[in-house]
Amino acid sequence: MLNRVVLIGRLTRDPELRYSPSGVAVTNFTLAIDRKFKNAQGEKETDFIPCVAFKQLAELCANYLAKGKLAAVDGRIQVRTYNDKDGQKRWTSEVIAEDVRFLSPKDSGDGSTGSPSSSGKGSFGHEVNLDDDIPF
Repeated sequence: MLNRVVLIGRLTRDPELRYSPSGVAVTNFTLAIDRKFKNAQGEKETDFIPCVAFKQLAELCANYLAKGKLAAVDGRIQVRTYNDKDGQKRWTSEVIAEDVRFLSPKDSGDGSTGSPSSSGKGSFGHEVNLDDDIPF
C-alpha cells in the first residue's frame, strides 16, 4: 500500500509551533495551492491543505517558513476523528510532512527560489529522524 503526497504552494499564515505534553515539537501550517484549471466563471480556484511537521522538522519549519513563502512538502495524508466542543464527531484530513523544501529566500515572501531545504539530512547539517516518538 502507498500513501504519498507531494505539494508545492504558499503558506497562508506563519507556522504555529507548539510542544506536546511529552516535549515533541509540532508545527501546523496551511499551503494554498492553485488548481490548474479555471472554473465555469473563468476564475482559478485554490485548495488550502493543512500540514503538520514534528520534531526537528517542525522547529526548522517554524524558523524558516512564513506567510507567503513558497514551500514543497513531501509526506502522507492522515485522516483522523475527534469530538468537537458539542460532542459531535468530526473528521479532519492533513498532510504529515516528512520532508519540506524551502523554496523562497528567508528574507522575502515573493516566491523567488534559492533558499535552503530541509530533509532527513539537509543543508542545515541536522539529522532528522521522523520515526521516533510521533505523538499519535
